[in-house]
Amino acid sequence: MTSPSPVWRPFFQHALEPDPPTVVRAQGAYLHTSDGRALLDAISSWWVTTHGHGHPRIVAAIREAAESLDQVIFASVTHEPAERLARELVALAPAGLTHVFYSDSGSTAVEVALKMALGAFSNRGVARTKIVAMEGAYHGDTIGTMSVGERGVFNAPYAPLLFEVGRIPFPAAGREQATLDAFEALARAGDVAALIVEPLVLGAGGMRIYTPQVLAELKRIAEKHGAYFIADEVMTGWGRTGTLFACEQAGVSPDILCASKGLTGGAVPLAATLASEEIFAAHHSSDRAKTFFHSSSYTANPIACAAAVANLEIWREEPVTERIAALSRWQAARIRRFEGDPRFRAPRACGTIAAVDLAVPDPGYLAEVGLKLRRFFLERGLLLRPLGDTLYAMPPYCVTEAELDRVFDAFEEAADVAGLVR
Repeated sequence: MTSPSPVWRPFFQHALEPDPPTVVRAQGAYLHTSDGRALLDAISSWWVTTHGHGHPRIVAAIREAAESLDQVIFASVTHEPAERLARELVALAPAGLTHVFYSDSGSTAVEVALKMALGAFSNRGVARTKIVAMEGAYHGDTIGTMSVGERGVFNAPYAPLLFEVGRIPFPAAGREQATLDAFEALARAGDVAALIVEPLVLGAGGMRIYTPQVLAELKRIAEKHGAYFIADEVMTGWGRTGTLFACEQAGVSPDILCASKGLTGGAVPLAATLASEEIFAAHHSSDRAKTFFHSSSYTANPIACAAAVANLEIWREEPVTERIAALSRWQAARIRRFEGDPRFRAPRACGTIAAVDLAVPDPGYLAEVGLKLRRFFLERGLLLRPLGDTLYAMPPYCVTEAELDRVFDAFEEAADVAGLVR
């Protein structure tokens, strides 16, 4: 008899969910399991895999880097993969981002951004300590990132550890001005250090989409009142919304930009927080107390940086933008099939992201149908993780139209699993 696994899984209720399948190989859009199944990875393994699993150029870069460099301390020495990657990121990013700070996950990239913003004002002797965030947002699972995320089931047990932030409502269609007015009122007080947003799409908050015009106006208000604008592009970056970074669609240059997930094509963990010259200059001083005191043991891991450099080469030399444009068209066309169907609510798409809500009586992240649907999708050979009542697809860019048909056919079947009738 096999003993139970000692592994404690993320976002997984062991008392309710069966042991997951064991993946033995990943290639292209598929995860191959030990029992011979091929699972279509329709959520890019939590939104990280962009070009597909096992891209040969990234695999080769990892192999080559591992033969010459493993982890080296980045505080005392440097190495070419990190230096080259930083130069290329600055060249690719929105204008005005001049410095790159490495970490190892989306949560830490955002944590770094918050500390940079607060540190810049503190080092200049300016009393700005308030962070403003959007209702419904999710920015990570560290203390700072939970603080700026939506309060609720994700973080309720840890409330004593969290700091208070200003909140602005989500700019739902027809209610955009309320969001802008709320931020204007908070910013006018003069104590706001930064506004942090997920540009265009709230990810874990339910794949909720808002317009580039709102994003541009939020940046304008922040700039008007001297507050920094932090773009959490951990999920929205690397083509997910149709452009390399979502900020591009609003013509916005943030003061700080957080990148991770697709930074290495999803192959290995790496994150980068890009900052403006002004923010770097506030920490650049002969006074050692103004040093930016942040690090992780694996900052700028050479192997991960080499994977990211290979990813950028793929962006330059392969038709990635064409693949994204095609996938965006395919997703938008397929999600429209749910319009007018009373079993579904709010079909929507933004770039390579498509989502729709089931019209269940208990909507939200803890909707009972969520766990049932995870099992159903696995039985259909699909890796999908509904956000409660929200079904969404965010596949790698190598997915085919026929494979997408399987996904959206399964979405329709999910209404039957949920017991919904026309």
